[in-house]
Amino acid sequence: MNLALHYPVLQVIIPLLAAPLALLIQHRKLAWYLASATSICAFALAINIAQMVLNVASDPYPLGGWPAPFGIELRVDSFSAIVLIIVSGASTAALLAGYQSLANDIEEERAHLFYAAWLLALAGLSGIVVAADAFNIFVFMEIASLASYILIAGSSDRRALPAVFKYLIMGTIGATFYLIGVGLLYIMTGTLNLADLEVRILGVEDQTPILMAAGFISVGLALKAAVFPLHAWLPNTYAYAPHAVTAFLAACSTKVALYVFLRIDFFVFQRTLSEHAAQFSIYLLPLAVLGILYGSAMAIREPLTKRLFAWSSVAQIGYIVLGASLVSHAGLSAAILHMFNHALAKGAIFIGIVVLASKCAKLDSTALEGLGRKHPIIGIAFVIAGLSLIGIPGTAGFVSKWLLIEAILEYHRWSVALLIVVLASSLMAVVYVAKVCEALFFRMPTNSTSDALPKLAVLVLLIASAANIVFGLAPGLPLELSNKAATLLVGHTL
Repeated sequence: MNLALHYPVLQVIIPLLAAPLALLIQHRKLAWYLASATSICAFALAINIAQMVLNVASDPYPLGGWPAPFGIELRVDSFSAIVLIIVSGASTAALLAGYQSLANDIEEERAHLFYAAWLLALAGLSGIVVAADAFNIFVFMEIASLASYILIAGSSDRRALPAVFKYLIMGTIGATFYLIGVGLLYIMTGTLNLADLEVRILGVEDQTPILMAAGFISVGLALKAAVFPLHAWLPNTYAYAPHAVTAFLAACSTKVALYVFLRIDFFVFQRTLSEHAAQFSIYLLPLAVLGILYGSAMAIREPLTKRLFAWSSVAQIGYIVLGASLVSHAGLSAAILHMFNHALAKGAIFIGIVVLASKCAKLDSTALEGLGRKHPIIGIAFVIAGLSLIGIPGTAGFVSKWLLIEAILEYHRWSVALLIVVLASSLMAVVYVAKVCEALFFRMPTNSTSDALPKLAVLVLLIASAANIVFGLAPGLPLELSNKAATLLVGHTL
């Protein structure tokens, strides 16, 4: 048996089967071991899938041997491979770094339930990425969303409850919009398989329901992805969730929603709806610019460190949307690479927060005073991740921002204005990252707690920060995957 053929289904099945095992274990440390081992296994599978799709074109995986459109089909390609690496990598890093932090947040009797929810979130997010039909994307989206609500509500901070309630309401509205759009597509075409939809839409005479479906799906997924101005759920959700959960979700959850947004739009609507590319660009480009500037401005004025970087995520999502809205190979390649690089930088920053939170619970600039002087390795690792977020040369963030600038110059419309926005937002990022660094390094330590730090979390932080430099100097793998993914989106054949 060729095991490699089954990688797409194993990516989902392994965490899905591990979740009920975590429920049965009912022991904090064993449940953490199980969740961590499962996550590492998923990460190894994602790396193997990436190597596989770079070498050969992968075939669809029909579940139970039933081919689409009669059966359920899974599909992996270069676009799904890079997102699978983001999801499983973020889960692995957050679990390994977050053991002590989660032990402080989650009571012993609820720990096994929490890790079961974590595994369901991992299975749901992976399922969204490998599913090849619109309805199963919805099913996995609901699994991931419900599990995420449980993870966020697990925080010992009571402010997490109103935050997760808002996330639940907004997430439900987004899922409902998506489902209405999918229903309209099914009524008009009789299929839900994405490849089949593209073909059958061409045979639909009345395009009005298809346009309505495109609108519902786009708004629903934009809400899930926190695209400006539909980002209201994000800042408090990231700020009040358990620190390790923030590191996991901030690195990957909005990326998965953006992945579905781009895959459905470019595989189903771009070639079948008249002038759709122009409409896609006209609606999204202004929202991207406003998101970049508004998110950066709010990050500058935010005193709490986690909320500051949550607002920064609104700006960084704007960069990804800006690249996609150019509707070109260069723009899409930059957008997809920035998904990877932002996950790398923001994941490292929130893992840094997991470490810093062991020294100060409040996490505002006053509480962080002098921690970088007291623990210079931690401070330097945090700064490296911040430099990658800004886009300083030599870091991963620089590579994707440079590609975005090249794509803007190719666009030949509003190029100067867009370049000014990118430059201005990068300078704004310097301000809010410098605000945290100033508290870490240029103020005298006031914290009198012991010098002990969670060793595993420190090791994960150092690896994550080093990865920002490694992929800044040698971006080969993610760059190749991004280029192939962009080629797939703009150049696939019916």
